[in-house]
Amino acid sequence: MTTHETTGGAGVVALLLAAGGGRRLGGRPKALLRHRGRPLVEHAVRVLREGGCARVHVVLGAQADEVRARADLTDCVLVDNPEWEQGMGTSLRAGLESLAGSDAGAALVSLVDQPGIGPEAVARVLGAYAGEQSLVSAAYDGVRGHPVLFGAAHWAGIAATATGDRGARAYLRDHARALTLVECADVARPFDIDTEADLVHLE
Repeated sequence: MTTHETTGGAGVVALLLAAGGGRRLGGRPKALLRHRGRPLVEHAVRVLREGGCARVHVVLGAQADEVRARADLTDCVLVDNPEWEQGMGTSLRAGLESLAGSDAGAALVSLVDQPGIGPEAVARVLGAYAGEQSLVSAAYDGVRGHPVLFGAAHWAGIAATATGDRGARAYLRDHARALTLVECADVARPFDIDTEADLVHLE
């Protein structure tokens, strides 16, 4: 694995949060839901790579061993989150901790259960990267969503406030004036796969 990229995403590492247990889906881990014939986590990694992220860290939790066995996550850094049941905030912290000591200038965070967000949205957010002070989010008709890009200068503050299922919500609210919104409603749909009814979005 190379340490420096020459692409437009140089300095940015993608963090894919894929630890959820799918409590409202009968306990089926979201990473292993089928989409286009393969586990959903594979699709999410492919979207990040096609959007310009050369390095991808995948945070696993629920049935992590099964995800490793069934999904092709070649060339990804796999990060275990033993506290995944406590919410997405723990996965975000685990992902950021996995970047400690690296040369990454920013982390682009995406969620495994949003298959309506494709490479175009990733590329737009990535394109707004401007160094370690960057704070960028996709927006959908003006409403903040994913993916979100956190410059390294923000990591400690985010990790300190990421609790439960809120992730970086509190940090982003407190730093709203520094946040750049990148409109993506014309190229992506930010729905979540949370319940049985949402499975209609999977192919």
